[in-house]
Amino acid sequence: MSRFLQLHLLTFFPPANLNRDDTGRPKTAVVGGTTRLRISSQALKRAWRTSEVFTTALAGHMGQRTQRLGEVVLEHLLAGGMEQAKAQEVARDIAGVFGKVKDARDPKPARIEQLAFISPEERAAALALADRALAGEQVEAKSAGLLRAADTAADIALFGRMLAADPDYNREAAAQVAHAITTHKVIVEDDYYTAVDDLKTPAEDAGAGFLGEAAFGSGVFYLYLCVDKALLLKNLGGDAALAATALGALAEAAATVAPRGKQNSFAAHGRAHYVLAERGDRQPRTLAGAFARPVSGEDLMAQSIEALERFRTELDAAYGAAADVTARMEVGKSGSLRDIIAFCRG
Repeated sequence: MSRFLQLHLLTFFPPANLNRDDTGRPKTAVVGGTTRLRISSQALKRAWRTSEVFTTALAGHMGQRTQRLGEVVLEHLLAGGMEQAKAQEVARDIAGVFGKVKDARDPKPARIEQLAFISPEERAAALALADRALAGEQVEAKSAGLLRAADTAADIALFGRMLAADPDYNREAAAQVAHAITTHKVIVEDDYYTAVDDLKTPAEDAGAGFLGEAAFGSGVFYLYLCVDKALLLKNLGGDAALAATALGALAEAAATVAPRGKQNSFAAHGRAHYVLAERGDRQPRTLAGAFARPVSGEDLMAQSIEALERFRTELDAAYGAAADVTARMEVGKSGSLRDIIAFCRG
């Protein structure tokens, strides 16, 4: 088995604001001395993890990032007939395994202060412990073995987790995802828009009922990600079939799913025009250096593909081939997403 899987994708997005900064404008980065549009890795991973692609392919093998496990346990205990005060005590004890619980005087005393990434097995174990409490047992959550170092939560295996309450059960991410950047210089533009009051009469002023401004940008984005397949297998407790399914879902989501920022306003549902997948045992490397000098011209996608493949050839000539086997898809020319998914699963 090749240890590393690397994916390089080029995707065109029309005018959009998929990932906003603190002022509401599209995120950017200065690369090679020019401004590029940027989509953060956090926004990408969130979009993939919550997509229909993931939830369908990995049904039953998805974790939950939440503060509310204690409330789930509390509702379970109350439904089982436990008295409120006792149920809250047990729920807080169980939730405390996953993170520091809020003060008992807080309006939501069973909530964890931080978001915790909880696997299906851990959730089931927490509810099973609650059932033991309902049966009259004295339970001690911290000694009940609720946390797992490996399980079948594919999204946790891919993207990792940090448990401040018990670092021994942190999960190192098997997948590394770069921020996507445009391969060329961009200018963020502003859209001035109005809304009209439908009930305004002709006798009133002709002005709009609302004035607003929204920023947007467009371009060809380069996205790079790599997966340590050995670590993924370890995180999944050795389940090779589930690891293959997770890799296929990751490849499909990366090629077809975008963050949902301002999608109702722009409908920027882009799909990758070009995908290069690589497998091998050598140290991974990004091909973002192909765009340190921004591409230009009338066909930005073609120029981007040419720059990426030229840079890859030059790197391989200098350092030796980084991959043992590859698969390539270019819309209208060669390959298909089905081929890429099959390659990634292999």
